[in-house]
Amino acid sequence: MIGALRSFAAAVAVTVAGAVSALGATAEILRFDDLEGWADDDHAAAFAVFLNTCGDLDADTWGALCAYARSGPDPRAFFELFFRPVLIGGEQPALFTGYFEPELNGARNPDARFRYPIYRTPPGLTRGQKWHSRAEIENNGLLRGQGLEIAWVDDPVDVFFLQIQGSGRIRLRDGNALRVGYGGANGHEYRSVGQELVRRGVFQPHQVSAQVIRNWVRNNPRDGRELLQHNPSYVFFRRVTNVPAHLGPLGAMNRSITQMRTVAVDPAFTPLGAPVWIEKGGRGPLRRLMVAQDTGSAIKGPQRADIFFGTGDQAGRNAGAVRDAGRMVVLLPIDQAFALAPGG
Repeated sequence: MIGALRSFAAAVAVTVAGAVSALGATAEILRFDDLEGWADDDHAAAFAVFLNTCGDLDADTWGALCAYARSGPDPRAFFELFFRPVLIGGEQPALFTGYFEPELNGARNPDARFRYPIYRTPPGLTRGQKWHSRAEIENNGLLRGQGLEIAWVDDPVDVFFLQIQGSGRIRLRDGNALRVGYGGANGHEYRSVGQELVRRGVFQPHQVSAQVIRNWVRNNPRDGRELLQHNPSYVFFRRVTNVPAHLGPLGAMNRSITQMRTVAVDPAFTPLGAPVWIEKGGRGPLRRLMVAQDTGSAIKGPQRADIFFGTGDQAGRNAGAVRDAGRMVVLLPIDQAFALAPGG
């Protein structure tokens, strides 16, 4: 069994190596002893998250490994025996940010308070198609009258940040909650409104956070609307009815993600479903094994990651304060690791 597990990725290892090499990234194999804090982490917690999406990975590539994982091995030994830590694109420090699942106040029908709609994807809009920009959608009312509204909320800034996060919960007046997930987008590239505020000289880089942006937009309604429209990307949603309330929102792998154990990555460099070791600096240093279960339009590059902080306002404040350097190391099956860094 162990011999089969160690060689199961050989057929695809060259493909993985070629993809990363073509994108201009370097790869270096490390030892587990090189991972700062590795021995002190809760490997069982990370292992449980890994199992949640392991079965959804390509069977030819991951099937034998996932089958063995389901037999209940010691979590730390499992990772150390069948994986190797690989530093991809390590010439530059990693950039870590945070994201969360917002909770909004809303209603199923509009009224004087709840008048800002959350929309489904318009019919005929296909994945990757470049459609109207945020400004064109909002200023020209392009989505009105089509019956695309899922719900109405009481704050347009909340709608904007819901689109940034890609999923959320809407607390209804009757005490129930409605969960929405990513349904599509208008095909425009994401632009950071935080960086735009810095460019305009309104704030210094270290001053910008999600809460700072929220406050500035609310205190400057006209300029705030124009600022939000600096980001031409517009996200549409769908109702999510099959996820229990105690679980996290669905990520890019269509499985619930886990607070402080799920990370969003650039799948061009980091395979979705792979374990990822995080060494984040800053005010809240973090040394933890996570799993790459999500993506994001602003998450680009081999050393770029977005950490999921959970649901609600406190999670949002915690996530919004994160913009830290560090290092991200991907745990790859042995054959894939040595195909990426044959000299390792």
